[in-house]
Amino acid sequence: MRFVIEKRNERSKRMQILVPLVSLVISALLGSIVLLFCNANPLQTYAAIINGAFSSPMRFQYTIAKMIPLLMCGLSVGIAFRLRFWNIGAEGQYVMGVIGITWVMQFWTWLPAPLLLPIGILMSFVFGGIWGGIPGALKANWKVDETLVTLMMNYIAIGIAEYLYISAWKAPKGNMGTVKYPEVAWIGRMWGKIHYGVIIVLILVVVLYFVLYKTRWGFELNMIGKNSEAARCQGVSIKRNIIIAMLISGGIAGLGGGINSAAVTHCLTSGVNSGYGFTGIIVAWMSGLNPFISVLVAIFLAALQTGSDALQITMNLPSSMSGVLQGLILLPLLAGNIFIDHRLKIVNKKEVI
Repeated sequence: MRFVIEKRNERSKRMQILVPLVSLVISALLGSIVLLFCNANPLQTYAAIINGAFSSPMRFQYTIAKMIPLLMCGLSVGIAFRLRFWNIGAEGQYVMGVIGITWVMQFWTWLPAPLLLPIGILMSFVFGGIWGGIPGALKANWKVDETLVTLMMNYIAIGIAEYLYISAWKAPKGNMGTVKYPEVAWIGRMWGKIHYGVIIVLILVVVLYFVLYKTRWGFELNMIGKNSEAARCQGVSIKRNIIIAMLISGGIAGLGGGINSAAVTHCLTSGVNSGYGFTGIIVAWMSGLNPFISVLVAIFLAALQTGSDALQITMNLPSSMSGVLQGLILLPLLAGNIFIDHRLKIVNKKEVI
């Protein structure tokens, strides 16, 4: 008797629900082991994270504010992942979006003041889209490995941003940062730290769900992801869809950077690469690439980040523990995803495999 992994005829809907839930339980157990090695009580630590994220209106506001760029990046990579294009470059696309809006705010001063914000937001989408479209075109036309290209382009974008805020665009009397955006071009606050960007991202969730599940283009992306050869035989253009998907994917990540910059930092400065793009990968995988479920996952991961800040005070643990716990969430999830498209089968020795 032996175990073999057999491909399913179609994706298991039951496993699409079970895999994230079981992965979360396994992640909690693995996290408990790590915490025990750090001489921390796992139950008290998890309780401290929840309190740090939701126990007061101010903490809740911080969690929702952090959820917005996480969700934008999760939606971004989710589009590319649908056609099995491994976009690991949302971080760089996010940074390019911040560069795009900063360029408008700093040098397009001839624009009427009311147009600065919409034009800046549009330019953040364009800059992010171009940064995503480059690896898309390389993959579509010359089969260049997208994982390596998108990953390396993150560091190019971060390097460009560092050069701009340290030297080329540095404020005259600033400290490694550009001139503040005009206040008229800031995204306003709804409640405390929660800004109107949350409305934009929730509208985007609804639009993307409709596009991905109710339109022909969404059907084509899904078909390419499942079987690119079958899609090609049906007359679907693989090249065109890869390029369009990556332009939109990069554009949404860039849009996330533009919104967060206009609402929170109001300039291009150090720390612009806050890891939202990399965490967005976890958002996409845990949600099963579903835009609505991505909202819940983004809130969960934002709570993990903001709640982990309290660990330094209450549990005497480093804030970097948040990154460790996020990694422990991703690993079981990636490992478990194989059971969505495959099943474990017991085969007797006499059977021919």
